[in-house]
Amino acid sequence: MILESNILTIVTFLPLVGAFFILLTPGRDEAAVTNIKRIALATTIVTFVFTLVMWAIFDPETADFQFVQNQLWLGDVIGYRMGVDGISVLFIVLTGLLMPMCILASWESITFRVREYMVLFLVLEMLMIGVFATLDLAMFYVFFEGTLIPMFLIIGIWGGKRRIQASYKFFFYTFTGSVLMLLAIMAMYWQGGTLDISRLLRVEFPESMQYWLWLAFFASLAVKMPMWPLHRWLPEAHVEAPTAGSVILAAILLKLGGYGFLRFSLPMFPEASAYFSSFVFFLSVAAIIVTSLVAFVQTDMKKLIAYSSVAHMGFVTMGIFAGNVQGVQGAIFQMISHGIVSGALFLCVGVIYDRMHTREIAAYGGLVERMPKYAFAFMVFTMANVGLPGTSGFVGEFLTLLGMFQVNTWFAVFAATGVILSACYALWLYRKIIWGALDKESLKAILDLNPREVAMLAPLIVLTILFGFYPAPLLDATAVSVQALVDQYQSAIGLAH
Repeated sequence: MILESNILTIVTFLPLVGAFFILLTPGRDEAAVTNIKRIALATTIVTFVFTLVMWAIFDPETADFQFVQNQLWLGDVIGYRMGVDGISVLFIVLTGLLMPMCILASWESITFRVREYMVLFLVLEMLMIGVFATLDLAMFYVFFEGTLIPMFLIIGIWGGKRRIQASYKFFFYTFTGSVLMLLAIMAMYWQGGTLDISRLLRVEFPESMQYWLWLAFFASLAVKMPMWPLHRWLPEAHVEAPTAGSVILAAILLKLGGYGFLRFSLPMFPEASAYFSSFVFFLSVAAIIVTSLVAFVQTDMKKLIAYSSVAHMGFVTMGIFAGNVQGVQGAIFQMISHGIVSGALFLCVGVIYDRMHTREIAAYGGLVERMPKYAFAFMVFTMANVGLPGTSGFVGEFLTLLGMFQVNTWFAVFAATGVILSACYALWLYRKIIWGALDKESLKAILDLNPREVAMLAPLIVLTILFGFYPAPLLDATAVSVQALVDQYQSAIGLAH
């Protein structure tokens, strides 16, 4: 019972304990660096185990928030309020799953300031889990914006040649939109008299006020996802970030925007969400088609995968604002699946970058002859990225399109072309890197996956295939909460019209 009542606090702040021990570890010699890496890995693994425990004791039969903690903190306004429902619990598990992979991916590639790097990643994990776990709007903003600082430093210190420009671009794009969200939060407090998210969900904001609140939140959340045409910061940030930074950027940080739409825009501003839904559908379909075409002409592997992320997030926003069960469940499933698959694709890029120190597609070819295990892993994730039936990528895309068809057939038809386009660029990338003749001298001595890399990719392969054939664990966890959200949304817009 003590564990159950404090599980969210443990999961959220355990990474900080690991960061503290890393700071206390003396020395900067090779033995100290190895100890630092081991502490970081052990901390992320233990945190992941606790997220699995939380998921195991989570009751999917209720839409209420669970594991709730509620303590006043700053006066009687801002409180330490924590809790999860079916919408947020899976994102915490996803964060816990990917962090050990990030530490493993950085094991050999990060060679300087290892202590600071590992501390920043553990702080980033705490902030990301905090976004999904907090039930206080002010604390949500603190966690939400707090993620910018460690990622800004990770890109700016351990990134590529243009890392400074990329890190500043990432920071200012995402921070500028969030200033409007802060103003909206203040307005919501004046109107609702509380910052408790569970209570704000029951506040009926005036329709005229909803439009301004919705736009303010949209300015922040759309940049974070990012939605087209606010995505300009993403490809550069991905290209310059170290491998683990790209994994977290694509797999978790992009999901903060989608989570915000589900937690705030749809339930708190239903009339505004319905009013602006066609606008969101247009941007979503544009993202799916335009960024897929842009991905096809990229010469850098990371840029291609980054643009594909923008296209896949188009399915997410389309599903969310379809406002029906299939659309919303599909959007959540797509975010979880994309977190696994895109994270794995960036890990795959990192594997060959660590060997060859180039991400240019033209520098590769015929890798299947020297790296059969790598070719198999890359194939699984490529098929999932395409949305092949039998992989997790298919389920989310199918459900979001199904939800969209119920709302607007034409938008659904145009969005479906994105599935064809994704097959074009993803299979083209696979063919250029894996197939063909191994005629480049530099590649003839390249080595296949080592045990560390197998340990990093194997669990993601299993999950990609498992959730493709058996999506029930994810769908069951979200079903009741999604139904409650959709019922609340549809009844609100029904009353309004």
